[in-house]
Amino acid sequence: MWSLLFVLMGGGFSPQQDTLPVPPPPGAVVLFDGEATNLMLSKQGGPIDWTVEDGVLTVTSGAARSNHIVSKLHFRDADIHVEFMLPETGPGNSGVYIHGNYELQIINSFKRDEANLSHEDAGAIYGFHKPLAQACRKPGEWQVYDIRYRAPRRDQNGTIVEEGSITAYLNGVKVQDNARFGEPRSVYHPYRYRTTPYLKAIWERQQRTGIGPLFLQDHDDPVQFRNVWVRPLDDDAILYEPDMDTASD
Repeated sequence: MWSLLFVLMGGGFSPQQDTLPVPPPPGAVVLFDGEATNLMLSKQGGPIDWTVEDGVLTVTSGAARSNHIVSKLHFRDADIHVEFMLPETGPGNSGVYIHGNYELQIINSFKRDEANLSHEDAGAIYGFHKPLAQACRKPGEWQVYDIRYRAPRRDQNGTIVEEGSITAYLNGVKVQDNARFGEPRSVYHPYRYRTTPYLKAIWERQQRTGIGPLFLQDHDDPVQFRNVWVRPLDDDAILYEPDMDTASD
């Protein structure tokens, strides 16, 4: 069964990244397009306070590196597309938190020695796998992640019974190839660190269903984003509508 799933989920995944921005394909749900569409919410479930200007979303830092934003779209398996730009100064630290648990690292690794890459460099699954190559561009240039994500499968008690996997391309270079992962490792992920009632409700549901949102990370740097979309690979995606009493701190 797993070999068949790999053929469907990982094999043949070769996204177009030559010319940016990349138009959303059929079946994609746009999370942010810089114009009329913005399906990103605050951790409280309300409007975001990140800056939106000239079609670009810029991280606004909050208390203790925790002002992440979260998608209204919840999905299980999906292709994820995120375009971003590093600031000219500072480390440019941010990340793409898939389901709030697995971070595709965003950071300035432009001059990083490829022989010394670690799980803290651009293209890494933070805490799990270092990138296969150094693919980061210099600050001030638009960059792009395309990620094929297969969520871990959990039993009725919330225990992972099948590991998840990620295949990812950064700027036309494959940086993860069917990389496997199990339980999340970082104590700083959104469901664990400075979380909210809104996120707690999502996490409880996510453990039962395997369906969750996409987060963009606040890590004190004004990283910019544009053209963020998700293409679900099954019929499980929904626009999450919480009970009103979960949408406040």
